[in-house]
Amino acid sequence: MKTIAHFLNTLFALAIAGPLLAADPRNISWQDLLPEERPYHDPFATLEYSQVNALAMLYRIEILHADTADDEKRAEAFQIREDLVSQGLDPDWLFEQREIVMNQRLIAAREPNLDLLGENVRLPGYLLPLDIVDQKAVEFLLVPTVGACIHTPPPPANQMVYVRYEQGFEIDELYKPVWISGEMRAQSRSQSLNYVDGQANIETSYAMDALSVEIYD
Repeated sequence: MKTIAHFLNTLFALAIAGPLLAADPRNISWQDLLPEERPYHDPFATLEYSQVNALAMLYRIEILHADTADDEKRAEAFQIREDLVSQGLDPDWLFEQREIVMNQRLIAAREPNLDLLGENVRLPGYLLPLDIVDQKAVEFLLVPTVGACIHTPPPPANQMVYVRYEQGFEIDELYKPVWISGEMRAQSRSQSLNYVDGQANIETSYAMDALSVEIYD
């Protein structure tokens, strides 16, 4: 009986350990957080710098300031339009394409990589604390570069991870280099980040309830 009990206990232990061993986090990089690239036509990529500037000026006069443009500005817009048409360009079509291109770029900056969702992963980055309890960060952003969101503009939403870590990670500096491990999930989140020089609105596409946070060596 003792042998059978020992055998059953061993099987039970293996049954539990198997999934845990299989769930060891997979090391990933920030590049892995980007979604699969969706090719799209960008007609502005082949334009000359002067043509892009002319289109921008025309857009400001005819679209953004249409109600306040005086006769001088309207005459300027007419001349710009004539010049662009003489170069074989269609300003109205390009204005329509502008919206399409902007939308595609927005998708590329916000959309998560669906292949990562639900995966147990390990990602290095820099810790930017959001909520501190007893000198430990229990909520923070993981960002790819030092200075992100404070000294430099925020990275794209899919290049940041909002992290909750219940036991907290002791911090003695901003942008502590760390590894985070846990299940990656998609979560659109927008919040204000206050700092000495002002405030920034931060958008993130990823979230994680971290199982571990370790110093990056």
